[in-house]
Amino acid sequence: MRLFRLLPILLLLLPIRCANPPAPPNLLFIITDDQRFDMMGNMTPYLQTPVMDRLAREGVRFERAFVTTPICAASRATLLSGVVERTHRFTFNTPALDASFTDASYAALLRDAGYRTAHIGKFGVVTAEGATERMFSVFEPLDRNPYFKKQADGTERHLTDIEADRSIAFLESNPAGTPFALTLSFNAPHAEDSDPRQYIWPAAMDTYYTDLEIPTPPLSDPAFLASQPAFLRADTLMNRYRWRWRFDTPEKASAMTKGYFRMISGVDAAMGRVLDALERLGLADNTVVIMMGDNGYFIGERGYAGKWLPHDLSLRVPLLIYDPRTPAAAGRRPEAMALNIDIAPTLLDLAGVPAPASMQGRSLAPFVRGPEPATWRTDFFLEHLMEHPQIVKHEGVRNERFKYARYFQEEPVYEELYDLVADPMETRNLVDDPAFHDTLLTLRSRCDALRDSYGGPYRPHTGEAAMRP
Repeated sequence: MRLFRLLPILLLLLPIRCANPPAPPNLLFIITDDQRFDMMGNMTPYLQTPVMDRLAREGVRFERAFVTTPICAASRATLLSGVVERTHRFTFNTPALDASFTDASYAALLRDAGYRTAHIGKFGVVTAEGATERMFSVFEPLDRNPYFKKQADGTERHLTDIEADRSIAFLESNPAGTPFALTLSFNAPHAEDSDPRQYIWPAAMDTYYTDLEIPTPPLSDPAFLASQPAFLRADTLMNRYRWRWRFDTPEKASAMTKGYFRMISGVDAAMGRVLDALERLGLADNTVVIMMGDNGYFIGERGYAGKWLPHDLSLRVPLLIYDPRTPAAAGRRPEAMALNIDIAPTLLDLAGVPAPASMQGRSLAPFVRGPEPATWRTDFFLEHLMEHPQIVKHEGVRNERFKYARYFQEEPVYEELYDLVADPMETRNLVDDPAFHDTLLTLRSRCDALRDSYGGPYRPHTGEAAMRP
């Protein structure tokens, strides 16, 4: 009888065997260059992107994902650091990104936490001496110009395929049991600006879209361009300058657009090879995949090519998150505004690493694993501050219904206000409409407040430029 009384105490004294904690997830972050939000088959059915479509179907696709600055250099610095251009102050024609931002980047913090970190492909950011060694266990920057690279055996291989090859080699070399964070950064579908063909795709894509009739881009009627202010229709504006490279005749526009599509399909095929390698190596079940574009893109709309401007076609990008550990998330389509400043804190959150207070974004992981946040942003600050005679600077704010933007170096300052619900293509500027005067004042004030919270009015750099376009 006494033994039975003592049994609960004896059981408490026995060694407690706890289940092993789950292994930290591997992280694969894929960046594409100049791919806007609708350039996937799940958004535009004639595009052939089965891998992206599968990630969207089996994971989470953010319906409203944006970059805060529509150019690769500033946007990629934001992806790395989790802060906007006004704060990190890096773009083309500026000094290198300050070490305070690379030291607090997702790559540095994940490496400190025991991850084997890698960046393969386009980097697009100039950093202080030693910064890449601090952030990455493996750093293999690869750039276009030309896209086809001569190999040791004398053959040529497309850069998109090389980037996939190097990524697969990294996965194959990863020590068992060591978590990895691989950033695979494609140069494609960015045009090869120095080549008159512009869009250079892998040979395997030669037959894609041959018979596709390219639809006429919206707002490409010259009458629309003629209705815009002089500085936004000038032949010297970079958007117009590059439009003449690519879209100034129907025949050229058709050929160039098909080339752009083929480059996207080439990226999709390369992504498929990397995901297949994860399966083959037994890593897929514990690898979270995030894919995001670095900025939007005009392919003839508004009479423009390129990006740089504050319109949604220039700012809005694809964003997919696939976490194999959360099958219940398959097919989710959050309407929350997701930004490039959110990627760094998301990667850290997935790894269980606290994000530094300096990061201005928020983790998107709750939209994948649940529960969704009770509150979320309802607007965001947008800007473009690059010093270039053919690109105009701007700043503004976009909320769920309206967008306000101002070209603050024009004399007088030129402002735009769009009702995105009634006018999603941003064709009717409401700045002078009395019915929207109060909205204009509210958004103008909100733009000032966000600008000042991130760093204040624009200040030109005085140091030596680190990188030019």
